[in-house]
Amino acid sequence: MRNASSTDRSNLRVALMCGTIFFSMVGLAFASVPLYRLFCQVTGYGGTTQRAEQQYSDTILDREITVRFDANTSGGLGWDFAPVQRDVTLKLGETVQIAYKAQNKASYSTSGRATFNVTPELAGAYFNKIECFCFTDTELKPGETLDMPVVFFVDPDIINAPELKNIRTITLSYTFFPLDRDKPQANSAKLGEGEEEHRKVEGNNG
Repeated sequence: MRNASSTDRSNLRVALMCGTIFFSMVGLAFASVPLYRLFCQVTGYGGTTQRAEQQYSDTILDREITVRFDANTSGGLGWDFAPVQRDVTLKLGETVQIAYKAQNKASYSTSGRATFNVTPELAGAYFNKIECFCFTDTELKPGETLDMPVVFFVDPDIINAPELKNIRTITLSYTFFPLDRDKPQANSAKLGEGEEEHRKVEGNNG
Protein backbone atom coordinates (compact mmCIF):
# COMPACT_ATOMS: atom_id res chain seq x y z
CA MET A 1 0.00 0.00 0.00
CA ARG A 2 2.82 2.37 0.89
CA ASN A 3 4.50 1.77 -2.48
CA ALA A 4 1.26 2.48 -4.34
CA SER A 5 0.66 5.67 -2.35
CA SER A 6 4.24 6.83 -2.98
CA THR A 7 3.85 6.14 -6.70
CA ASP A 8 0.59 8.12 -6.81
CA ARG A 9 2.24 11.11 -5.13
CA SER A 10 5.17 10.92 -7.54
CA ASN A 11 2.84 10.80 -10.54
CA LEU A 12 0.90 13.78 -9.17
CA ARG A 13 4.09 15.82 -8.78
CA VAL A 14 5.11 14.99 -12.37
CA ALA A 15 1.65 15.95 -13.65
CA LEU A 16 1.76 19.26 -11.75
CA MET A 17 5.22 20.05 -13.10
CA CYS A 18 4.12 19.30 -16.68
CA GLY A 19 1.04 21.46 -16.25
CA THR A 20 3.12 24.34 -14.87
CA ILE A 21 5.57 24.13 -17.78
CA PHE A 22 2.71 24.00 -20.32
CA PHE A 23 0.89 27.06 -18.98
CA SER A 24 4.17 28.94 -18.62
CA MET A 25 4.94 28.31 -22.28
CA VAL A 26 1.45 29.47 -23.31
CA GLY A 27 1.85 32.66 -21.28
CA LEU A 28 5.27 33.28 -22.78
CA ALA A 29 3.87 32.86 -26.30
CA PHE A 30 1.19 35.48 -25.68
CA ALA A 31 3.69 37.85 -24.10
CA SER A 32 6.39 37.41 -26.73
CA VAL A 33 4.94 39.87 -29.27
CA PRO A 34 4.53 42.88 -26.92
CA LEU A 35 7.81 42.04 -25.20
CA TYR A 36 9.60 41.87 -28.56
CA ARG A 37 8.07 45.22 -29.59
CA LEU A 38 9.18 46.76 -26.27
CA PHE A 39 12.67 45.33 -26.74
CA CYS A 40 12.85 46.82 -30.25
CA GLN A 41 11.66 50.23 -29.05
CA VAL A 42 14.26 50.31 -26.28
CA THR A 43 17.20 49.03 -28.30
CA GLY A 44 16.33 50.07 -31.86
CA TYR A 45 16.71 46.44 -32.93
CA GLY A 46 15.17 45.62 -36.31
CA GLY A 47 15.16 49.23 -37.42
CA THR A 48 12.63 50.29 -34.78
CA THR A 49 12.84 54.01 -34.08
CA GLN A 50 12.91 55.57 -30.63
CA ARG A 51 10.11 57.56 -29.01
CA ALA A 52 11.59 60.88 -27.86
CA GLU A 53 10.66 62.03 -24.34
CA GLN A 54 11.60 65.63 -25.14
CA GLN A 55 10.76 67.90 -28.04
CA TYR A 56 14.32 68.38 -29.25
CA SER A 57 17.92 67.33 -28.81
CA ASP A 58 20.09 69.27 -26.35
CA THR A 59 22.94 69.25 -28.87
CA ILE A 60 23.03 70.12 -32.58
CA LEU A 61 26.21 69.17 -34.40
CA ASP A 62 27.58 70.85 -37.47
CA ARG A 63 27.30 67.61 -39.38
CA GLU A 64 24.54 66.82 -41.85
CA ILE A 65 22.72 63.62 -42.64
CA THR A 66 20.09 62.87 -45.29
CA VAL A 67 16.87 61.07 -44.39
CA ARG A 68 14.97 59.47 -47.26
CA PHE A 69 11.28 58.58 -47.06
CA ASP A 70 9.61 55.47 -48.43
CA ALA A 71 5.88 54.57 -48.56
CA ASN A 72 4.07 51.29 -49.26
CA THR A 73 0.60 49.74 -48.99
CA SER A 74 -0.15 46.07 -48.48
CA GLY A 75 -3.10 43.68 -48.41
CA GLY A 76 -4.99 45.33 -51.25
CA LEU A 77 -5.52 48.65 -49.45
CA GLY A 78 -6.82 51.02 -52.14
CA TRP A 79 -4.87 54.09 -51.10
CA ASP A 80 -2.39 56.34 -52.84
CA PHE A 81 0.24 56.74 -50.12
CA ALA A 82 3.48 58.69 -50.55
CA PRO A 83 5.79 61.15 -48.79
CA VAL A 84 5.23 64.81 -49.62
CA GLN A 85 8.99 65.11 -50.14
CA ARG A 86 11.37 62.29 -50.97
CA ASP A 87 14.19 63.31 -48.63
CA VAL A 88 15.44 65.99 -46.29
CA THR A 89 18.96 66.95 -45.18
CA LEU A 90 19.33 68.04 -41.57
CA LYS A 91 21.98 68.45 -38.92
CA LEU A 92 22.45 65.80 -36.24
CA GLY A 93 20.24 66.81 -33.32
CA GLU A 94 18.08 69.17 -35.41
CA THR A 95 14.30 68.69 -35.13
CA VAL A 96 12.50 68.48 -38.48
CA GLN A 97 8.88 68.06 -39.54
CA ILE A 98 7.89 66.31 -42.76
CA ALA A 99 4.61 64.79 -43.97
CA TYR A 100 3.15 61.81 -45.76
CA LYS A 101 -0.06 62.00 -47.79
CA ALA A 102 -2.72 59.33 -48.25
CA GLN A 103 -5.80 59.31 -50.49
CA ASN A 104 -8.56 56.71 -50.48
CA LYS A 105 -9.23 55.65 -54.08
CA ALA A 106 -12.05 53.27 -53.15
CA SER A 107 -15.76 54.10 -53.49
CA TYR A 108 -16.34 53.39 -49.79
CA SER A 109 -14.66 54.32 -46.51
CA THR A 110 -11.60 52.28 -45.61
CA SER A 111 -9.22 52.18 -42.66
CA GLY A 112 -5.54 51.38 -42.38
CA ARG A 113 -2.78 51.10 -39.83
CA ALA A 114 0.87 51.86 -40.54
CA THR A 115 4.03 50.12 -39.39
CA PHE A 116 7.53 51.48 -39.93
CA ASN A 117 11.21 50.69 -39.93
CA VAL A 118 14.54 52.42 -40.42
CA THR A 119 17.50 51.30 -42.51
CA PRO A 120 20.25 50.67 -41.77
CA GLU A 121 18.65 48.85 -38.85
CA LEU A 122 21.32 49.91 -36.35
CA ALA A 123 20.34 53.55 -36.95
CA GLY A 124 16.92 52.89 -35.41
CA ALA A 125 18.37 53.37 -31.94
CA TYR A 126 19.32 56.96 -32.86
CA PHE A 127 16.25 57.95 -34.87
CA ASN A 128 13.91 59.74 -32.46
CA LYS A 129 10.28 60.40 -33.40
CA ILE A 130 8.37 63.11 -31.52
CA GLU A 131 5.17 62.86 -33.58
CA CYS A 132 4.09 60.02 -35.85
CA PHE A 133 0.99 58.35 -37.31
CA CYS A 134 2.27 54.78 -36.93
CA PHE A 135 0.20 52.10 -35.14
CA THR A 136 -2.83 54.45 -35.24
CA ASP A 137 -6.08 53.44 -36.95
CA THR A 138 -6.70 55.88 -39.81
CA GLU A 139 -10.04 56.06 -41.64
CA LEU A 140 -10.50 57.77 -45.00
CA LYS A 141 -13.81 58.42 -46.73
CA PRO A 142 -14.15 57.85 -50.50
CA GLY A 143 -11.72 60.20 -52.25
CA GLU A 144 -10.57 61.76 -48.97
CA THR A 145 -6.96 62.96 -48.70
CA LEU A 146 -5.07 63.25 -45.44
CA ASP A 147 -1.72 64.83 -44.58
CA MET A 148 0.11 62.98 -41.80
CA PRO A 149 3.03 64.77 -40.13
CA VAL A 150 6.18 63.16 -38.76
CA VAL A 151 8.44 65.12 -36.40
CA PHE A 152 11.86 63.67 -35.63
CA PHE A 153 15.56 64.22 -34.99
CA VAL A 154 18.65 62.06 -35.33
CA ASP A 155 20.51 61.67 -32.04
CA PRO A 156 24.03 63.18 -32.24
CA ASP A 157 25.31 60.15 -30.31
CA ILE A 158 25.13 58.27 -33.60
CA ILE A 159 28.67 59.48 -34.31
CA ASN A 160 29.90 57.44 -31.34
CA ALA A 161 28.67 54.16 -32.81
CA PRO A 162 31.61 52.56 -34.68
CA GLU A 163 29.29 50.85 -37.20
CA LEU A 164 27.55 54.15 -38.05
CA LYS A 165 30.31 56.74 -37.81
CA ASN A 166 30.49 57.11 -41.60
CA ILE A 167 26.75 56.93 -42.29
CA ARG A 168 25.38 59.73 -44.47
CA THR A 169 21.88 58.46 -45.33
CA ILE A 170 19.00 56.92 -43.36
CA THR A 171 15.75 55.63 -44.88
CA LEU A 172 12.47 55.87 -42.98
CA SER A 173 9.86 53.51 -44.44
CA TYR A 174 6.13 53.20 -43.68
CA THR A 175 3.73 50.47 -44.80
CA PHE A 176 -0.06 50.81 -44.45
CA PHE A 177 -2.11 47.65 -43.92
CA PRO A 178 -5.93 47.49 -44.28
CA LEU A 179 -8.31 46.92 -41.38
CA ASP A 180 -10.89 44.24 -42.25
CA ARG A 181 -13.77 45.99 -40.46
CA ASP A 182 -14.43 48.31 -43.44
CA LYS A 183 -15.32 45.77 -46.13
CA PRO A 184 -18.44 47.01 -48.03
CA GLN A 185 -21.73 45.31 -47.19
CA ALA A 186 -24.28 44.31 -49.83
CA ASN A 187 -27.60 46.15 -49.72
CA SER A 188 -29.94 43.58 -48.18
CA ALA A 189 -33.09 45.54 -49.15
CA LYS A 190 -32.17 45.51 -52.84
CA LEU A 191 -31.30 41.84 -52.64
CA GLY A 192 -34.66 41.13 -51.10
CA GLU A 193 -36.47 43.00 -53.87
CA GLY A 194 -34.52 41.07 -56.50
CA GLU A 195 -35.36 37.73 -54.90
CA GLU A 196 -39.05 38.66 -54.71
CA GLU A 197 -39.07 39.66 -58.38
CA HIS A 198 -37.37 36.39 -59.26
CA ARG A 199 -40.08 34.45 -57.40
CA LYS A 200 -42.83 36.32 -59.32
CA VAL A 201 -41.22 35.45 -62.64
CA GLU A 202 -40.93 31.81 -61.66
CA GLY A 203 -44.58 31.80 -60.53
CA ASN A 204 -45.77 33.23 -63.85
CA ASN A 205 -43.73 30.70 -65.78
CA GLY A 206 -45.23 27.91 -63.76
